[in-house]
Amino acid sequence: MKTTKMAHLQITLPNNNTTNNGYSSESSASSSPSSSPKQTHSSFKRQHSYRRLRSKSFKGTTKTSFLANILLRKKFRLFLIIPLFYISVLFTCLGAFFPIMNPSPLPGSVYRSPEVFDKLWPQIQSDNASALEMSSVWRYNRRLLEQQPCANTTGKHSGFSEPSGYLIVEANGGLNQQRSSICNAVAVAWLLNAILVIPQLTFHNIWKDPRQVNHRVVSSIIVIGFGDIYDENHFISTLEGYVTVVKNLPEDLMGRYSYNMSNILNVDIRGWAPASYYLREVRPILQEQGVIRIAPFANRLAMEVPPNMQFLRCLTNYRALRFSNPIATLAKRLVDRMVEKSSKTAGKYVSVHLRFEEDMVAFSCCIYDGGKMEKFEMDSAREKGWGDKFKRKTYIIKPGMNRISGKCPLTPLEVGMMLRGMGFDNNTSVYLASGKIYQEKRNIAPLLKMFPLVQTKESLLTPDELASFQGYSSRLASLDYTVCLFSEVFVTTQGGNFPHFLIGHRRFLYGHAKTIKPDKRKLVLLLQDASISWETFKRHMGKMRVESDRDGIKIPKVRKANRDFPVYMYPSRECRCLQGPPNSTVGSTHITSIPPLKSSLRL
Repeated sequence: MKTTKMAHLQITLPNNNTTNNGYSSESSASSSPSSSPKQTHSSFKRQHSYRRLRSKSFKGTTKTSFLANILLRKKFRLFLIIPLFYISVLFTCLGAFFPIMNPSPLPGSVYRSPEVFDKLWPQIQSDNASALEMSSVWRYNRRLLEQQPCANTTGKHSGFSEPSGYLIVEANGGLNQQRSSICNAVAVAWLLNAILVIPQLTFHNIWKDPRQVNHRVVSSIIVIGFGDIYDENHFISTLEGYVTVVKNLPEDLMGRYSYNMSNILNVDIRGWAPASYYLREVRPILQEQGVIRIAPFANRLAMEVPPNMQFLRCLTNYRALRFSNPIATLAKRLVDRMVEKSSKTAGKYVSVHLRFEEDMVAFSCCIYDGGKMEKFEMDSAREKGWGDKFKRKTYIIKPGMNRISGKCPLTPLEVGMMLRGMGFDNNTSVYLASGKIYQEKRNIAPLLKMFPLVQTKESLLTPDELASFQGYSSRLASLDYTVCLFSEVFVTTQGGNFPHFLIGHRRFLYGHAKTIKPDKRKLVLLLQDASISWETFKRHMGKMRVESDRDGIKIPKVRKANRDFPVYMYPSRECRCLQGPPNSTVGSTHITSIPPLKSSLRL
């Protein structure tokens, strides 16, 4: 047994050793012819062991190949899935950013009024329940204030004994901006104790007044005579005792400046300057020079001024400024004929200040429904009137935002829908105060469908009667101003000096300014809603009319005038002493049963 064990050890141990030549000793032992059965069995066992190892190795290799195939298949799937996943994510992101890249129009930003009108027109035609009496339109009323004494408003400035010099101003802008400048000039002349030279009226060439009777052109500015618009003698006599007004400078002064007004020192005044600024900065210059010029003069005096100056603004606006005889005569004829044309409404009519002229539409930068032709015409009008102003990189044009914010002029169609929605039926007489309407034939047609009794100065006067006024925008505006002043209801559509002065003048005369001032931000939302019903639209318009009625009697809570509450729109308490009881005369304007008017009407 011991021998066997040793033999086994001899056989098995060399299995772990190698010869010096690197071969195993087991190889030499197995090849020996004298190997025993035990050795044979061991050899067989080892061979079987090798087969099992090879079999396991093969099985392992097979299993590895199978996993590799699966792995390859997964990679192939991933190769397909990853691009699909990427594409889906890309489309999802694009879907999220598409509204930003291509946003849908904001509510109210698109002009769709014609579509809404076409849809609602059958309902408008058949709606007879909305008709109302003109006299019952307004729920509120305010009687005229009784005449009050004008305390501390008479006489010259107590601080100065001698005139400090001559004051020359150039009133620029449109008719009512000039009116503001003239009122301010009177107040400043009183403050400085200066002699006021009759103001010069200047127009930019965009106002197109090439044929004024007494005019001269300075560059693109047209200077016209004060007497072409206002009664000079009445102006001078009304202000006597407050401010000395002369028609021209004395000869010796004119000679000193070679009879050229532009040689006179022009003092640059900051906008909305307070009274203290004129006393501190301007009066010393006036005393030194003897005569000064302020050109232009629009908006050169603050709204908040001492009571005496505020009174002089009122006195100038409501009494001293009276239209010249040719304008007053033709204006009265217009009012009389408008009253005659309004027989179905007891002589009462609605006046509309329609700002839909080409230059106004172009300046607003709003888009309507005229397509490429409209764009071409508006671009041309902007270039003609304002040069490259609208082409500068700093000037960003946003038509949609302009419409949403209520800056776009209302079209005749929109005005008509608003009035019909408020309850005015097709028997209502409407006076349009307007220049030449842009694309008049196309744009005025819907309004005429809703209100057949529309009148203008061109329809009420003959060509011969209008001949001497044609081409003079300021004179034509004077006619419109008068007809609107004596209407039962006044509609303003765009803002500006014209409606501000009219609203204030009507408050001064009647106490209650029966004015429709639409909320255009709300209106554009309604007129873009293609699904809106006529009943819904009417309900909103009824509320808007009530709000306008309430605003007509509104007196600002603030006691001091400012830019938000200008004295020309809200006559101050200093103006009340100029008011008289009903059936009396204010200045030269009769307010007895208006309309009709007395034959002696002068404005």
